[in-house]
Amino acid sequence: MVGTGGPVATFSVWDYVVFAGTILVSAGIGLFQAIRGRKETSSAEFLLGGRQMTAVPVAMSLTASFMSGITVIGTPAEAYRFGAAFWTFGFAYAIMSAITAEIFVPLFYRLGITSAYEYLEMRFSRPIRLIGTSMYIVQTALYTGLVIYAPALALNQITGLDLWGVLVATGVVCIIYCTLGGLKAVIWTDVLQMVIMLAGFVAVIARGAVLQGGLGKIWEDAGQGGRLEAFDFDPDPLKRHTFWSITIGGSVMWTSIYAINQSQVQRYISCRTLGHAKMSLYVNMVGLWVTVSLAVFSGLTMFSIYKNCDPLTNGDISTPDQLLPYLVMDILAAYPGIPGLFVAAAYSGTLSTVSSSINALVAVTMEDFILPLCKNLTEKQVTWLNMGLSVFFGALCIGMAGIASLMESILQAALSIFGMISGPLLGLYLLGMLFRTPNSIGGLVGMIIGLVLTLWVGIGGQIYPPTAEKTNPLPLSTVGCNSTTGQNYTTAAPWTSPVTLQPDVRPPLADSWYSLSYVYFALLGTLTTMVSGLLVSIITGGCKQEKLNSDLFVKKSDLICFSWCGKPEVRD
Repeated sequence: MVGTGGPVATFSVWDYVVFAGTILVSAGIGLFQAIRGRKETSSAEFLLGGRQMTAVPVAMSLTASFMSGITVIGTPAEAYRFGAAFWTFGFAYAIMSAITAEIFVPLFYRLGITSAYEYLEMRFSRPIRLIGTSMYIVQTALYTGLVIYAPALALNQITGLDLWGVLVATGVVCIIYCTLGGLKAVIWTDVLQMVIMLAGFVAVIARGAVLQGGLGKIWEDAGQGGRLEAFDFDPDPLKRHTFWSITIGGSVMWTSIYAINQSQVQRYISCRTLGHAKMSLYVNMVGLWVTVSLAVFSGLTMFSIYKNCDPLTNGDISTPDQLLPYLVMDILAAYPGIPGLFVAAAYSGTLSTVSSSINALVAVTMEDFILPLCKNLTEKQVTWLNMGLSVFFGALCIGMAGIASLMESILQAALSIFGMISGPLLGLYLLGMLFRTPNSIGGLVGMIIGLVLTLWVGIGGQIYPPTAEKTNPLPLSTVGCNSTTGQNYTTAAPWTSPVTLQPDVRPPLADSWYSLSYVYFALLGTLTTMVSGLLVSIITGGCKQEKLNSDLFVKKSDLICFSWCGKPEVRD
């Protein structure tokens, strides 16, 4: 009986076939692009797709790279436990797309850069660029570790495959197609993976609707369970998700992910024209809306099925991130091959993110650390270095996945990492782009103050998790469970992190400062960096260089309302 707890089926032969087939097709695309592009193996081709991509594949790739396995597994579990509030990130995506397309893209496009961090050197100084790059490398390695860990955990739960075997295998497949295919391979495999991910959500919703007697019934159950109260206008910054925290904090957080993250910048710089680059961001916004809507609705479907028997409280699974895989095996196991496709969806989300991260890490390391030191490398040596670095970063990310196994709720952990590190960086870029006064000292001091604050609040919140009245988990029931199976399982209470130190001795800051909603980390970092950076710059005498190129600043002509009248900008 579906939805009444107990052990669920495991993978059938067909599931393994479908799963392996999907992964092989992804790897095949990488190899195909590599063989097809053997003639043009320049570094620019490897890292930027020869700057010949068009808007739609780039948009799908932008969406797929951050709609990773974490989204496939984390977002439905989020909606199941906390309701549909996560859906209001749709507003944040719209604001983020507009800011990125109208302010950042024209600027980076005009300067013709490969690494987003070249800008920091042009505007401030070389040391600041290297610090920016190092922060990016740390953040991306941490995030990528989480991304590999998420579906590996799910696969391990459902198929009984060994957790570490799965982790290493994922890393190896990514390394192979990154090393051989470069950015073009990454973008085209992303398009395939985006389609598979969405198909996975649709399968869950459709089957759930059949079981529950229609979409209306799912909606009604979700409403009765309090899952539809998406708009909470409480201004309290300590509450985990409110309308304000998501639209204001979420917009800044996603802007820091899209506007200055090398994995994303690299993609829209690979477009043919500025028009294509801007367009790709707006198409990507629609992609994000569709994905988040399907993911949240999958979570509501899951609630409708498990409203009387929560598998987590019942001890059928051990962490919230296993909810969706458990559901898939519960309701779709009767259709051989479908669970395989679903796990492949979570998995391909991971492959796309990991491969784009590795590609971006290689690009940044080459541009910022290796090429300036070794000026006279031949193209062949550069190509070999690119491949060697791909292998190195792949291995590093697999190592980081081990660290990820210590965190609760991967969705929140991933977004927190971005907020803590990208927030101060975004502040530094805005400081440079919007004001002429800031100098290197101001920029550096501002960024350090911003980073110290966000790391302090973020790590504090990880050690002393906010209490339930701040996170507002919604009630779950086990009334309808047949059997409380597996008393050998211990159910993790929501949001208790394994890193918790003596939770009974909570310091005074734990319920105020450390309880700040994780969505605000980026905003805190950005504002602190900008304010302190401006003050320090003014104290230290402002920017001494009279001859700062005006291309380094945001211009009125960059904005959409001023650019329709002008001639289209085409680049060679």
